[in-house]
Amino acid sequence: MISNFFQTPIDYLKGVGPSRADLLKKELGIHTFQDLLNLFPNRYLDRTQYYKIDQLQKTNTEVQIIGNIIHINTVQQKRGKRLVAIFQDESGKMELVWFRAHKWIKDNLILGESYVIFGKVNWYNGIYSMPHPEMELQTEHEKSLRSAMQPIYPSTEKLVSKGITNRVINNLMEQLFLESKNSFSETLSKPLLEQLKLLTKSDALFNVYFPKNLKLLARAQYRLKFEELFYIQLQLLRKNLLHKAKIKGYPFTKVGHFFNTFFNEYLPFELTNAQKRVIKEIRNDLGSKAQMNRLLQGDVGSGKTIVALMSMLIAIDNGFQACLMAPTEILSVQHFNRLKLLCNNLNISISLLTGSTNTSSRKKIHKSLENGELQILIGTHALLEDTVKFKNLGFAVIDEQHRFGVAQRSKLWHKNDYPPHVLVMTATPIPRTLAMSVYGDLDISIIDELPPGRKEVKTVHRYDSNRLKVFRFIKDEISKGRQVYIVYPLIQESEALDYKDLMDGYESISREFQLPDYQISIVHGKMKSKDKEFEMDRFKKGETQIMVATTVIEVGVDIPNASVMIIESAERFGLSQLHQLRGRVGRGADQSYCILMTSHKLTFDARTRLETMVKTSDGFEIAEVDLRLRGPGDLMGTQQSGVLNLRIADIIKDHEILKLARSYALEILKNDPSLSLPENLPIKNTYIQLTKYKNIWNYIS
Repeated sequence: MISNFFQTPIDYLKGVGPSRADLLKKELGIHTFQDLLNLFPNRYLDRTQYYKIDQLQKTNTEVQIIGNIIHINTVQQKRGKRLVAIFQDESGKMELVWFRAHKWIKDNLILGESYVIFGKVNWYNGIYSMPHPEMELQTEHEKSLRSAMQPIYPSTEKLVSKGITNRVINNLMEQLFLESKNSFSETLSKPLLEQLKLLTKSDALFNVYFPKNLKLLARAQYRLKFEELFYIQLQLLRKNLLHKAKIKGYPFTKVGHFFNTFFNEYLPFELTNAQKRVIKEIRNDLGSKAQMNRLLQGDVGSGKTIVALMSMLIAIDNGFQACLMAPTEILSVQHFNRLKLLCNNLNISISLLTGSTNTSSRKKIHKSLENGELQILIGTHALLEDTVKFKNLGFAVIDEQHRFGVAQRSKLWHKNDYPPHVLVMTATPIPRTLAMSVYGDLDISIIDELPPGRKEVKTVHRYDSNRLKVFRFIKDEISKGRQVYIVYPLIQESEALDYKDLMDGYESISREFQLPDYQISIVHGKMKSKDKEFEMDRFKKGETQIMVATTVIEVGVDIPNASVMIIESAERFGLSQLHQLRGRVGRGADQSYCILMTSHKLTFDARTRLETMVKTSDGFEIAEVDLRLRGPGDLMGTQQSGVLNLRIADIIKDHEILKLARSYALEILKNDPSLSLPENLPIKNTYIQLTKYKNIWNYIS
């Protein structure tokens, strides 16, 4: 438990001192006794077995032997000297070898005394030898706290070079336990310990650092992993409950003319059951007096936009304005065109505001926004400018929200006296375990079915040597009146990366698909917005059959007639990017195809990504594989990985413990929101201490 004792600077632990303390702070971030206590071992060596010298094998494995030294000798070699000791047990003899620190070792070795040695064995010149063994007098070994399962701690080259070896860290941990008398306050409630048959805090910590056997080690790790994940979930869930209690939202009490007219008369297709469920969840939130803060996850093409529109119509029915913010101009223009078309018969005032909007249009938008005439505003980051003032913003939708920083998103909150209800949307499926941890303080809705009639995109992997066949296939599809995307990872050639670049690709495509039979558009991030829009527009109207592009078309571009997606150098893309790109096709009634082009040189991870894409189109399954390959920090980006700096738990391997921890945290808060019941006192105290000393999990989604 965190107490004043554990907040003592590490300098004051016996065996540390100023210079070691400085190294521990710089290399491992260990400033206090508590930080050292949180340095959990990476792995363990099984020291339960003692070998005899005549049992050794020539396999260079780590072994532990009991015996004594009968002779010590310094041997000259080409460069410098080596110290050699003859070590024996009742079954035979071997050599112990040191290449440095000769004098200190020679002075400290005692002939004839019984030692326990541990290290890697080599077979050299007909005799076994062990270079730089770990050594301990047998009498010390038996007295020591050191366990049969030898912990191996995180380290760095600098620590080892300065003499802070694994053995030293072990000794410091032993010292810490002796000074603390192994008395750690319990951090979990008695009912929790009993229901889950968990070790006490003291037993768990002792057995994770000094385990006597594998069974006790497993129980200790389980207890500590559960505790870590439990407090993360407790903090996120509590934040959500406090948010609902403290932050009032506008109660949208009625579902009126706009929503009902659209639903009954202008809905372009029947909603899926998943869409109906999500709209119901949103309506329940909007009807309460708390501000809605909901994450909407749905695969590409699952119909998130229609859900967002219907939610905005509820705001308008209650006399409020709504906005939708997208990360790119292309996407915001597309949202605007789609929503304008859908709202065509509803007599709703809707405008678009981006960096390209001219001054006179801006003035009109600002004016009609402030006087309340403008009901829906769609745009990019331009919506966050101080000059953009709403009369009464009641509902804000943020699309592909991971592309906006926390500060940017919070700017929307301050457009009103009351913060608007917020719906954040993403087409990047987030693995459930990660969503529970990173977005645990948001309510989460998932659209997990595609609209009826959608055909699954057929995905294949082809090597560059099959290019001519792929070109023939493209020509066949174009002859049927279809359109094709060809996506490249780079804009200009990079000497460091041997991949197809866009300009080179455009030239070879132009040679193969010549005018006047074929028309080609090109779009990339370095083009001016006007030029990009012009090219996108030509492709949308069917004036060009092929769109050569970078990942600028990754999100939200919707052209139902495009049925083929070719991804060049597909090994260069991450799984979620590949999945997003594939989502650009398959939006019409025709069979669509995604062709992943690569060279023959593929890493294991690249091959796994490609095989996953060919095997499944389930975004959540793809996200789980991505999480395993890249780890949580990479997947969420640095901006959102703070919550994932776990000490002992692993969000990927321990997802079952995470689910269990969340369910128990939820139940405790449901029955005792303020943690004031006597049985929950240990939980309350720990919670207060954690937030007091180090608010490690305070993260705003």
